[in-house]
Amino acid sequence: MSEFDAATAAVEAALAAGARYADARVMYRRQESMTALNGEIEELVQDEDAGLGVRALVGSGWGFFAVPDLGSARGAGERAAAIAAASASVAGPAADLVPVPAGSATWASECLVDPLAVPLSDKGDLLVTATAEARRAGADLAEGLYHIWDTRKWFVSSEGHRIEQHIRECGAGIAATAVGEGETQRRSYPAFRGQYGTRGWELVDELDIGAHATRVAEEARALLTAPQCPAGQTTLILGSEQLALQIHESVGHAIELDRILGWEAAFAGTSWLELDRLGRLTYGSELMNIVIDPTIPGALGSFGYDDEGTPAARRYAVHNGQWVGVLSGRDSAAVAGLDYGGSVRSDGWARLPMVRMTNVGLEPGPHTLDEIVAATDDGVYMENNRSWSIDDKRLNFQFGCEIGWEVKNGRLGRMLRNPTYTGIGPRFWRSMDMLSGEIVTWGTPNCGKGQPGQIGHTGHPSAPARFTGVRVGVRG
Repeated sequence: MSEFDAATAAVEAALAAGARYADARVMYRRQESMTALNGEIEELVQDEDAGLGVRALVGSGWGFFAVPDLGSARGAGERAAAIAAASASVAGPAADLVPVPAGSATWASECLVDPLAVPLSDKGDLLVTATAEARRAGADLAEGLYHIWDTRKWFVSSEGHRIEQHIRECGAGIAATAVGEGETQRRSYPAFRGQYGTRGWELVDELDIGAHATRVAEEARALLTAPQCPAGQTTLILGSEQLALQIHESVGHAIELDRILGWEAAFAGTSWLELDRLGRLTYGSELMNIVIDPTIPGALGSFGYDDEGTPAARRYAVHNGQWVGVLSGRDSAAVAGLDYGGSVRSDGWARLPMVRMTNVGLEPGPHTLDEIVAATDDGVYMENNRSWSIDDKRLNFQFGCEIGWEVKNGRLGRMLRNPTYTGIGPRFWRSMDMLSGEIVTWGTPNCGKGQPGQIGHTGHPSAPARFTGVRVGVRG
């Protein structure tokens, strides 16, 4: 039985069992990852799995059932409809779906060099050489890693969708840790867990992690004796990688409509945003333009169609500082009176699709990092995340970075260790008074949400920015 035949059989069985709507996804995923430590390979993981998941809607109740055997597709559709009927026995609001165009389509992410076809010896040599060099340059622990995902999806719905997608993702990174008297410092490149995208191995080649091994080791060791980041209120400049995480935690999760509606409240919390303020709330300064855009070529949160068959589309979440959009699915959007979904995905065939971030990030600003530093008389510049904490409404936060520098009279000064900052989301974003146009779309491959937990892949276009009156140097 072909993948489309299996998905079609599941949908037809769910309809025959009483569902008024059904969809099914067949997914096949291969994964590969490798880690190295101090010039030696630590671990190689190669995995693959496949199966079918089917959703059914009966009245106001959803049902979901998944099987690893495509030959069991009809039974899965029947079970999903039975679960939906049981769910509908508990009175609830009407479950409508905002309309989306249906039809046949195919989509694939760009991939110039198939990462799974690159010889393991070449990939291993990359990590071994980079970590050995970092070790020679003074790191007590030198770590390197890469990760590859190759995913195929076949989607069918009772509305006439028939969509095939092939998404290839990969990325890599290196980190150096130095250990001193009661002090441990870490520097990483290009980010805490590396950089990732929906691209082939050409992305890893471009990262050239070996060329940065000496620098990260030397900076980690220098941080052991660098002055402590002073505590107080000051002007804060954030590098693009750290600001990407700030966007992820204090904007991306906050604008997920299932959180705003209270549907997602147990494991991951809700949101400080209230739906009746959509279009009327000032989220940040006029420089703050946050876009939801799964169409960005090569970004980790990109796709052709989400897991409800909604075509990828670009829209604003925040425009000139005003909150104007959310991440939503077809059912949550209908409840909220909105006319768009497009942000529903699952991390595998055995998981129910849910509202997830796609690519959520900033449009370019009018400045450069050099101009931002030159315009700052007194402040702190921080880059690369080290730790994060935010409350369950995505409002109050504290972040720690790997490294900081004093900014004095328009110049970068002394290196600072253990830089941290804290704030309240909208107050923080309203204080942004300078934003660079040097956008990097950072990939986050480890976004957790849901019960049972799911891991999402998200992207965050970001650039260096300046914030005024921020409390820094807080030690938790």
